[in-house]
Amino acid sequence: MLIYFSYLFMFYFGMVSFFSIRTHILMMLLMLEFLNLTIIMMIINFMIYFSFDEMIIVYLLIFMVCEAVMGLIMLTLCVRTHGNDYFKSMSLLVC
Repeated sequence: MLIYFSYLFMFYFGMVSFFSIRTHILMMLLMLEFLNLTIIMMIINFMIYFSFDEMIIVYLLIFMVCEAVMGLIMLTLCVRTHGNDYFKSMSLLVC
């Protein structure tokens, strides 16, 4: 039971860090990956405890890898167009 509270604490810490650190896009992507890692660890423990099929973990990992690749692609495009990865220097009105 203590391990579930630690996962919830990790998830809460990741959410607070994601919403408080908004200077660099790379740090925001890192916090999203931390949240993904926490969620996948919670799901793995849930599946071990209730003995479900582990194939869903593979699908989630594939989805997480695709999400990380898309985030890095967006990061490189922002660095190419704006010259930095500061989140506050980008405006949605300027294309």
